[in-house]
Amino acid sequence: MEIEIMQHEPPYRVGVIVGSLSRESINRRLAEALKRVAPPEFEFFEISYADLPIYNRDADADYPQVALDFKDAVRSADALVFVTPEYNRSIPGALKNAIDWGSRPYGDNAWSDKPTAVIGASSGQIGTAVGQQSLRGTLSYLNTRQMTAPEAYIHFTPGLIEADGTVTVSSTEDFLRTFMRQFLDYTARVLTVIPQD
Repeated sequence: MEIEIMQHEPPYRVGVIVGSLSRESINRRLAEALKRVAPPEFEFFEISYADLPIYNRDADADYPQVALDFKDAVRSADALVFVTPEYNRSIPGALKNAIDWGSRPYGDNAWSDKPTAVIGASSGQIGTAVGQQSLRGTLSYLNTRQMTAPEAYIHFTPGLIEADGTVTVSSTEDFLRTFMRQFLDYTARVLTVIPQD
């Protein structure tokens, strides 16, 4: 029996989901840094969720347009990068709410099979490690294809990343560049094995 391998050639459209709604978020700066150091095979767009209401199962029968648009944006991505802070040893409530909207109604999960990377920055020494663990558990349940290594917990110090995404410490810039190169390789492998609809 012959197996047909479907190859999805770059460029790959990468949806960026920033876990903080704050315009001044250090994780927004980190997202900008990732774009700057990423391989040219990636094309980035941000998937906004700021206008989503609080998820309520009663809406499943008549899904609001804002949620449908959000799910369409997720589906249009070849891959996803979550760049999130840690709130109270978990992820921000607004991010969890967006993930819930994207997975409902039952049987209509927009996250399934998407190549996914998780990264985060914090002023604390553990750099969002526990929050990422919480996020990864949810993403696993939703059948995303997570890149599990390298892990990326960024200890954000003053001046590390400028507002335009410029990284001022060469070792951090090199690490982020390697992280995105690894994600490119991972995305190519996933899209070869699991072609997207």
